[in-house]
Order: sequence, then structure tokens, then C-alpha cells
Amino acid sequence: MAINYTKIPVREQDPKVRATNFKEVCLGYNEEEAVLEASRCLNCPKPMCVTGCPVNIDIPAFIKNIKEKDFEGAAKEIAKYSSLPAVCGRVCPQETQCEGRCILGNKGDAVSIGKLERFTADWSREHNVDLTAKEAPKGKKVAVIGAGPAGLTCAGDLARKGYDVTIFEALHKAGGVLEYGIPEFRLPKETVVKTEIDNIKKLGVKIETNVIIGRTLTIDQLFDKEGFSAVFIGSGAGLPKFMGIPGENANGVFSANEMLTRVNLMKAYLDDYDTPVKIGKKVAVIGGGNVAMDAARTALRLGAESHIVYRRAEEQLPARAEEVHHAKEEGIIFDLLTNPTEILVDENGNVCGMNCVRMKLGEPDESGRRSPVVIEGSDFTMEVDTVIMSLGTSPNPLISSNTPGLEINRRKCIIAEEETGLTSREGVYAGGDAVTGAATVILAMGAGKKAAAAIDEYLSK
Repeated sequence: MAINYTKIPVREQDPKVRATNFKEVCLGYNEEEAVLEASRCLNCPKPMCVTGCPVNIDIPAFIKNIKEKDFEGAAKEIAKYSSLPAVCGRVCPQETQCEGRCILGNKGDAVSIGKLERFTADWSREHNVDLTAKEAPKGKKVAVIGAGPAGLTCAGDLARKGYDVTIFEALHKAGGVLEYGIPEFRLPKETVVKTEIDNIKKLGVKIETNVIIGRTLTIDQLFDKEGFSAVFIGSGAGLPKFMGIPGENANGVFSANEMLTRVNLMKAYLDDYDTPVKIGKKVAVIGGGNVAMDAARTALRLGAESHIVYRRAEEQLPARAEEVHHAKEEGIIFDLLTNPTEILVDENGNVCGMNCVRMKLGEPDESGRRSPVVIEGSDFTMEVDTVIMSLGTSPNPLISSNTPGLEINRRKCIIAEEETGLTSREGVYAGGDAVTGAATVILAMGAGKKAAAAIDEYLSK
């Protein structure tokens, strides 16, 4: 049988249409397309794709099920490894992970593993597949702090092993960055995020919202008063970073976190919600990562001319290639090798422009990376009325500062063992952005999964 080196294309909304709405951009595969794409898989005897997956899904096994049109079997196969397949199929950087290791990618297109995972999860949701298989109750309680990707994964894995798990979430809705960070047009909340969380609840996981660990309860109280035998901290990294340039305190300067939280969690994009966000007519998003793309594309949909301002070159953009491609298609303007030096403010305290300098790439450093260097005399002013800072985030120190003996590093991240998530406190584990700083959803999930296995081993002694 001849090898097919060309992937089945995925249907998407027309760029001009989707730039005016918050409906999902990618429409995914139908059954026929999924079977055709699955048929491209070589079913390698030593599948490198699995080693590239942070949660080690048996990718050839679930793809084989799709090829045989056993979609329920594919869903149950993925469920052995992942609690959030519909999320991962949409937002994981597969091109640098599983698909990046696919043998077919050496001569053509890698198998579209992410799109096949998404198809499987969506089919499972639409056909009400039961994914609640779990072990007998162990009679021990585990507390999970944070209902984001790390916390949800850890909770789901522990519940499947028979533990009594409660998640404590500071906000009024579970999901973490899945709910407040990633826009609706990339990750639908009701059909995808809510369903994934409901599936975890069906395993017996309890979620208590509006509970701030470090204020409402402490970790010591979880052990001493609430009777938990172990704690996992997956509280994320929600503290935004700024540049420290003049004018950052002006009206019209947002962090990407604030802007996206208002639009996603507080539904500011809907006319009948009383949570508006004043975007203005011309927006500059400072940064080049996935969050910057999300903020710029959201601002565009709210009616603004939207710019990405990034001090490095296009090939150095940290965002996924797919997100950059979609942003360009929709009309986002890229001002590359450009760096702001001052935000200009009018007499009323509002943003009225931004002073910038042009950059060039200097000589490579020891790692081979070329750092940006200011071009002397290249100063210019950009007319903007809104500036959104998307420069990364760091963990909120609330938990660590109220937990005696919990060690943190100079970046305020919790120190934890890479393979187990064990912290300096016995019975306390941590993972995801709270440990690494801002990273991807799938890496947070991988950390939650490792910690769940370590907690099971600890409580089984």
C-alpha cells in the first residue's frame, strides 16, 4: 500500500467572517475525514510520537481504533492517559511534540494527531460515551489547589485510582486558563471546557469554588482540620509582568491576563453582559507568544485595528505557527523588530500613543540565539489608544508566603522535583505554572499526571 505523505486538510471558518465573531475558527474533521487521516498512520513498531507526548498517550492505538471506525474505543484509549482530550486536541503545540516526532514528517506531512484527538473527544461528547471507569475506593482524601489543567489532570487521575478528591478553586468557575485565558474562538467554553470538567466530576471529584488557599484556608488546615492525606498545588501563574517603562499606569494599559479574563470569564464580548472592556480603535499588544496572539485576535473581534509589537524577528516568535498564520489571515498587523520605550498619556490620563525604537538582530550568543539591539536614531511614535502587555506571568506568592517550610526560588516559583512534583513539605506536591512559570497547557497536564502517580505511591505505603 502506497504511503500518503499529504494530510487531510481541516475545514476552517473564512478569515474575513471569523474576524467578526467569536465562533470556533477550526471546524475539525468529520468521520470520513478522520478515518482517511488515521489511515495515513504507519503504526510504527517504536512510535516516537508517544515519547513526544507529555502525558504519553498510546497514539498508534487510538489512531488504529479510528481507522477501524471504533470511535468509542479510541475515546476510551485516550481516557487512560488524558482527562482533557478535547482541550489538548485544540490548543497543544503538537507540531513540536507528538507530530514533531512523526516519521511521515521527514518526507511530507506528519499525521494530524491533534486533530484526530479532537475528533475523538468531540465524537465521545456527542455520543455520551461513558469514561468513568475507576478503581475501588481507597478511603483517603487528596486536596487539589487550582482547577486549571494541572489540577484537573491530577484530580482526574487520582479519582480513577479510587481517591476522594476535592479541588479548591479561587475563582467562581473551574477551568483556570482554559476558562479565563484562551479565547472562545480557540476553545469553546460550554461545549468543550464545561464538558471536560463535567467528565472529571463524574469520576467523583468535588470542586469548591471561591476558596482562596492562603486566605480562606491554609495548607496546614487542609491537613490538620479537613483530614486530607496529601495536597497538590496547581495554582498556575496569574501575576502579570510589565516592562517598567513610563506611562504604564495610564488608562488604556492592560495586562493580557486582565483583558482576556474580562472577555472570556466575564463575557465582555456579549452585549447583554455588564462587564465591558474599553478596547479603543487602535491596539498594540506587546509580546509574541500565544497569549499575545490571543489578545490581538480578541481585540480585532471587538472592533479595533490590532497590532503585535515584538522586539525580535518573525522566526523568533514564540507563538505556535498555526496561531501566527491565523492572526495574519485575519488581518493582525505585525510590527516586528520594534520595542516600546514610553507610553504617551494625554491630559486626562488616557493613552494617546507610544514611543518606540527599531531593533536589529545582533551577533549570536553562546546558545546561538541572536539578541535584539537598538538601532540608534530610529525613534518613532506609534498612534495607539490601548496597550496590552503580554510579557509572561509569574505565580502569585499568596500560597507560598502562607505555608511554612514550602520553598520557592528567586522567581517565586515553588521548588518541586521534576519527576514527582514533591515539594519541601511532606505530602505536598506541586506542578504546572506554579512550579515552572508560564508554560503550555499540556506541560501542566504532564506535571499533574506525574504528581498523581507520586501521590498514589506515597499514600500506598
